[in-house]
Amino acid sequence: MSERIVLSSAVVAILVTALPLLFHLTRYIGARSDSERKNEVYESGVRRVWKDAFVHLDVRFFLLGLVFLIFDVEVLYLFPWAVELRELGLFGIVEIFIFIGILLAGLVYIYRSGILEWS
Repeated sequence: MSERIVLSSAVVAILVTALPLLFHLTRYIGARSDSERKNEVYESGVRRVWKDAFVHLDVRFFLLGLVFLIFDVEVLYLFPWAVELRELGLFGIVEIFIFIGILLAGLVYIYRSGILEWS
């Protein structure tokens, strides 16, 4: 047992010292290509030349990001429910239908308010 601990400690020590060194060496060994096109600003599919720090971005980018986060976090609640479905029984099924119903109502509200329309 102690041999395994010594071996694992040696592996960890090698990784702790070797990995930062290797990452640092890639800066000098690897090819570098700095060009004007590579350093150009490109954000959310829009090429812009920034003249002012206070440029107003379209609020639709932020709204779409928030909608994505809301429906992405939904998966975090669905996974534990799916794992424990047998123990929850009928109560779990009714509970998840209520949860999905609330989310569908939110999606209908988002669709009707026009957040998803890009004209």
